[in-house]
Amino acid sequence: MSMEPMELDALAAQIKLWGAELGFAEVRICDIDLQAAEAGLQQWLDAGYHGEMNYMETHGMKRCRPAELVPGTVRVISVRMNYLPQTEGWRHHEQRHAADQAVISVYARGRDYHKVLRNRLAQLAEKIQQQIGPFGYRAFTDSAPVMEVALADKAGLGWRGKHTLLISRTAGSMFFLGELLVDLPLPVDPPVSDHCGQCSACIDICPTRAIVAPYQVDARRCVSYLTIELRGSIPVELRPLIGNRVYGCDDCQLVCPWNKFAQSAAVNDFDVRHGLDQVRMLHLFSWSEEQFLRMMEGSPIRRIGYECWLRNLAVGLGNAAVAMRGDAAIVAALQDRLTHPSALVREHVEWALAQHQPAP
Repeated sequence: MSMEPMELDALAAQIKLWGAELGFAEVRICDIDLQAAEAGLQQWLDAGYHGEMNYMETHGMKRCRPAELVPGTVRVISVRMNYLPQTEGWRHHEQRHAADQAVISVYARGRDYHKVLRNRLAQLAEKIQQQIGPFGYRAFTDSAPVMEVALADKAGLGWRGKHTLLISRTAGSMFFLGELLVDLPLPVDPPVSDHCGQCSACIDICPTRAIVAPYQVDARRCVSYLTIELRGSIPVELRPLIGNRVYGCDDCQLVCPWNKFAQSAAVNDFDVRHGLDQVRMLHLFSWSEEQFLRMMEGSPIRRIGYECWLRNLAVGLGNAAVAMRGDAAIVAALQDRLTHPSALVREHVEWALAQHQPAP
C-alpha cells in the first residue's frame, strides 16, 4: 500500500482520535529500532534475573526486533489505558490494610486487562482498515515477545522509571500498555526525557529489595513474580517479606511521587469485583476450587490457578502472626488444609502454622 506523507499524517492524527474514543488515555507512534535495548536485555538474562520465566530466554533478542515477530512491521502504535477504579478513595484504602486482609494488586481487582485491551486494539485496527483498506497488523498486550515499555518509551508515552515501569508526567504509572504492530510508515512521535532525578523512593520501599539497581529488577525477588509467575515453592527466606500481598505488589508505584497524577480508567472494566479491595484472607482461603474458578472468571487472577492461590494465601496467613499470633480462626483454617492433595499447598500451610506457634 502506498500513501502520500500528508495522507499518513492525517491517518496518524485520526488514529489518535479513534484511540481516545475507545478508552485509551494516550496513543503514540514509534519506529521499530530497539537495538539500543539489546545489550541491557542480554545482561539481564545472563544474570538470571528472569528466574523461571524461561520464555524470556527462549525468545531472546526477538523481543527487540518487532519485524522478526511480525514480518513487514515498520511502525508500532503504542497505547496506554488507565486502570484505577472509577470509585473514589482507592488510595486511602491502600494505607489501611489489616494484618489479616488480602492485598491484591490494584490492576487485578477488575476484569482481565488482556481481554479488554486486545478487544479495543482490534476495534482500532478495524477502524483503520475501514478507512484505508486491508493492511498488515497484529495486536499485543503483555503477550508474546514484545518489549512494551521500551516501545512506549520510544513513542513518548513516558519514560522507564527506576522500578522499570513506564512513568508519565501527567498520569503516573498506573496504566496498561498495548501495541499494534503495523506495516504502515506512519509519522513517529518524539520520546520524552527521564524525570526520576535523584529520587529512590521505589528502590527504598521494595519489601524484598528486588530493585537491585536503578532501572534493574531481579524478578526472582519481586513479590509480583513470586505470587504470579512462580509455580513452585516460594523461597523460605522471602516469605516473611511478602506480608499479606497475595497477588502482586504495588508498593513501588504507591510511593512514586508521579502517581499523585494517576488517573481513573475511562472504562468501568477495572472497577473492583467481589470486594477484592477489602477482603479477608480467611474468606479467600475458604474457597473451594470450584468457587475460585467461578469467582475469578474473567479475572487475571484465574491464570495462576487454585494451587498457587492457596499457596499465596497460606504465606499471607502465616505472616499475619506478626500481629495475630495464634489466632484461633487462622490456625483452624490452616489445619483444615494440612491434608490438601497438593504437596505445594501443604508445605506452605505447614510453614504458616509454624509462624503461629508461641514465641520461644
